[in-house]
Amino acid sequence: MEISALRDLLEGEVLCGEDRLDDEIETLFASDMMSDVLACPDEIHCLLTGLINQQVIRTADMMDIGLVVFVRSKRPSEEVVEMARQRDMVIILTPCRMFTACGRLYEAGLGLR
Repeated sequence: MEISALRDLLEGEVLCGEDRLDDEIETLFASDMMSDVLACPDEIHCLLTGLINQQVIRTADMMDIGLVVFVRSKRPSEEVVEMARQRDMVIILTPCRMFTACGRLYEAGLGLR
């Protein structure tokens, strides 16, 4: 699935990484616990989370995750967005709750981890 399709499914707003919307993603991981993300042995293309702090970007960077989706319209600070921009990540903000976002993406064929 292209990131642009994910954005549309989740009624998302792109905060940074607009130039990467044609990138393909196949898997996602949804969690508010970054320790769970770090413990995942599988490749993750997209992280869904309700956390909006710098640790999310650091964790995504360590795991080579290029797309972070913030759920429940939680808007990160410009500092967090700039940190993601420097790492060439895509950041999307969605009004969906995590459960709804995961359901929509699963129905669309993305693999959940």
